[in-house]
Amino acid sequence: MSHEILHPKNWKPARGYANGVAATGRMVFTGGIVGWNAQCEFETDDFAAQVAQALRSIVEILAEAGAKPEHLVRLTWYVTDKREYLDSLKELGATYKEIIGRHYPAMALVQVVALVEDRAKVEIEATAVIPD
Repeated sequence: MSHEILHPKNWKPARGYANGVAATGRMVFTGGIVGWNAQCEFETDDFAAQVAQALRSIVEILAEAGAKPEHLVRLTWYVTDKREYLDSLKELGATYKEIIGRHYPAMALVQVVALVEDRAKVEIEATAVIPD
């Protein structure tokens, strides 16, 4: 295992994310990935579908470096509507497990006023560490 989940013993368990991760190896960073296809076209305005596309794109980018979803150590999500995120949690959980698996890196989610792409409802930055 190339990383260690950091969780103080007296803290309530984190569900669906890690509070911290320590890792060694080759670092891989993505830019902010939105939910459009490889031709930079949005196929949907559905929040969960845009998340699914963004996660699939992240997995494709990681593969270019020889990384896999289990090498993710951090995800930062930017959403335009936290209520839309919260209302989609069940679907997002299933989608996340389908694309990323049962691997939960350190994560943060921030609501923003807008994203550069007008139709984007989510933008995700990823960091992965490939073991030496």
